[in-house]
Amino acid sequence: MIVPFLWMLSTSLKDQQQLFAWPPNWWPQPFVWSNYTEVMTKVKFGLYGLNTLTITVAVTIGRLILCSMAGYGFARMKFPGKNFLFLLTLATMMISSQITIIPNFIIMRYLGLVDTHLGVILPQLADGFSIFLMRQFFLTFPYELEDAAKLDGCNPLMFYFRILIPNSKAILATLAVMTFQGVWNDFLWPLVMLTSPEKRTLSVGLSYLVGQYTTRWDLQMAGSVLTVLPILILFFLLQKYFVQSIKMTGLKG
Repeated sequence: MIVPFLWMLSTSLKDQQQLFAWPPNWWPQPFVWSNYTEVMTKVKFGLYGLNTLTITVAVTIGRLILCSMAGYGFARMKFPGKNFLFLLTLATMMISSQITIIPNFIIMRYLGLVDTHLGVILPQLADGFSIFLMRQFFLTFPYELEDAAKLDGCNPLMFYFRILIPNSKAILATLAVMTFQGVWNDFLWPLVMLTSPEKRTLSVGLSYLVGQYTTRWDLQMAGSVLTVLPILILFFLLQKYFVQSIKMTGLKG
């Protein structure tokens, strides 16, 4: 898995002549650090990075809140039609995200949110897998714990905020990393929704380096390296919780 990243890093430091040299060399001679400054100028990296960060953080926080609440409802509450609604939620996992682009676009156009960051954010605030993940985790809490909390005067909302959420840091961190990575790297939905150049995300902005007759692969790779850095930083910061959640779900090894 590390080989593609190392090749991307190597290519980002090559000049045009080294890109197509045969046999290919892993160690650039010389290192062309100017590729990074050039791509940050051509792609408006600061602006597009801020746009991407805004969308990604909003979706991540919103999904953690909404999907954890929905998962709590499916796991701990009793209400008519719960199993049917959960079945519908699972069914959405079998629908490709590309299929929902046109319906989502029509809805956003009706709401007047085309070419806005809010229009990119709203359709991504909840998904079936995240609800399923939170529901399965909340089922692992013993019902005796909930009964004891009720005896102490906890209502369902207090039990959710005071007991479940503080003890769900591992699964929430895992969901945060997965959501952040997916939204940060998303290309198709922002490409469809955002038409103004100043509102583009990094993935969309980097795609404009692909020309009709030539493509600056050195700049593409430099931009890709810079784009992947926030994901790596987030993963290393939350790695402890990520591994802990794998252990708790019995999937490690």
